[in-house]
Amino acid sequence: MKDGILFINKPQGLTSRDVVNQISKIYQTKKVGHTGTLDPLATGVLIICLGKYTKLVEELTSSEKEYIATMKLGIKTDTGDITGNILEKKEVTVSQNEIEKSFQAFPKEYIQTVPIYSAVKVNGKKLYEYAREKKSVELPKRKVWIKNLEILHIKKDKIIFKTIVSKGTYIRSLLEDLAKSFNELATMESLVRTKQGKVSLENCLELKDIHIETPLKKVADIFDYPQIEIDEETKRKVENGNKLFLTAKEPKVFITFQEEIIAIYEKQENCYKMIFKVI
Repeated sequence: MKDGILFINKPQGLTSRDVVNQISKIYQTKKVGHTGTLDPLATGVLIICLGKYTKLVEELTSSEKEYIATMKLGIKTDTGDITGNILEKKEVTVSQNEIEKSFQAFPKEYIQTVPIYSAVKVNGKKLYEYAREKKSVELPKRKVWIKNLEILHIKKDKIIFKTIVSKGTYIRSLLEDLAKSFNELATMESLVRTKQGKVSLENCLELKDIHIETPLKKVADIFDYPQIEIDEETKRKVENGNKLFLTAKEPKVFITFQEEIIAIYEKQENCYKMIFKVI
C-alpha cells in the first residue's frame, strides 16, 4: 500500500469526493481521504492523504486556509453561489468607498451560519438533503476567525478579495455576510483555495497528471515542527508507541533518529504522546 500525501489543484466541476475516488482508483486503495471540502465550483489546493497518512486528515483539516473569491453583487441564490437559483435581485448602489470601509470594519471573529447547501449533519442528515427535499431545518452556527481580508479588485458589480480563515469557515457565507455589511446582496462567482497550512497552489499537481508512480509527500512537506534527535534506546520506545519525557516545550515535535523523521509526538501535561508513527 502507498503511504503519503498528494497536493492537488482541484479542477472545477468535481467534488472533493470525486477527486478522492479518482485517486483511490489510481493507487488501488480505499484508504484515501481529503483534508477540507471544496465545492464543485471551486478550484485550488486539495490535500489528499493515502494509506496510514489518513490518520493525519483531522490534523491537516484544522489548518488555516487562504482563498481568492469573486463576489457578484445584486443577486442572492439558494446555494450561495452562481450555480444556484436566484432568490432575489436588486440594483447595486453601494460606492467603492463604502465597500472598502465595510471590509476594513468587518469583525476578525464572528458567529457564522452554516449554509443550507453543505454536508454538515443535523439529526444525522446532511443539510443539503433537507434543501433538496425542501424541508425546513434550523441551521447550525459556529464561531469562525477571519485572519486576513483584502480587496484585490472592484469593478461595477464584482469584488475580488483574498482572505485567510480558520477551519470550518464557509466562504459563501462570509461573502453574503460581507455584502450585508454594506447593505447589498451577493453570491459567489468563483473561488480558488490558494493555500492550506504551508501548502501553496504552486506546490500542487494537476489531477490529470497524477499516476501510480507520482511521488508522494511526507510529514516534513506539510508540518514545520521542531526536530528532536533520539538515541537507539529511545527509538525502541518510539517503535512500541511509548510516551516520551522530553525537555521540549513545543506543543508538537518531530522525533528523529539518525536525522530521519520517525514519528510526531504531542505534549500532554508532563510528557509527550505519539500521534503519528512514520516508520
